[in-house]
Amino acid sequence: MSRAALLVLADGRFPAGGHAHSGGAEAAVKAGRITGAASLEDFCRGRLHTAGLVAASLAAAAALGVDTVALDRAADARTPSPALRTAARKLGRQLMRAARATWPSGELDAVAREFPKGAHQPVVLGLAARAAGLGAVDAAYCAAYESVSGAASATVRLLSLDPFDATGVLARLAPEMDRVADRAVEAARRVVDDGVDALPAASGVLLEIGAESHAAWPVRLFAS
Repeated sequence: MSRAALLVLADGRFPAGGHAHSGGAEAAVKAGRITGAASLEDFCRGRLHTAGLVAASLAAAAALGVDTVALDRAADARTPSPALRTAARKLGRQLMRAARATWPSGELDAVAREFPKGAHQPVVLGLAARAAGLGAVDAAYCAAYESVSGAASATVRLLSLDPFDATGVLARLAPEMDRVADRAVEAARRVVDDGVDALPAASGVLLEIGAESHAAWPVRLFAS
């Protein structure tokens, strides 16, 4: 295993399409729920412990080799918003393209054929980590970090927030990312024996509502 592969997979410049998505931050900014660094931290903390935990668990389970179809269905069941399901599959399709080019794998090829319109992004992330020789812990960390870093980066553009302040938010959340990654891996290991019902089903209700509203905007900076 090359741990350096994790740096490649988690790098914001990895061509997986995440730069076009705000993780719900654009809708939250418009609603006045994010106005600066303090409210960004609150938003990211809530996102980390809900959508982030679910994504990290799915990614870890995929990295462990759990059935992809079952995981994708579980992801659907844990994503009430149709707009978020659509965004997750678009991101999954783009990540699959990047992963297959970077770490060629028969398993990735098979999943790409199974899901021509894209599997959920966290599931593909776990498969990409597996193809790169990484483990469940690595996949969980990558998903947990992505769940907050996208919103932080988007807020820099949306509010002209000082990038140092946005990065400080991520640094302060680091201990909580550790805990979320640990919980995600524990859940993923239970899935191996108990099935996908062992996955967490935490939900950020305002994220879901905001996504549906955001999808109907005639003009927006981010796709989601």
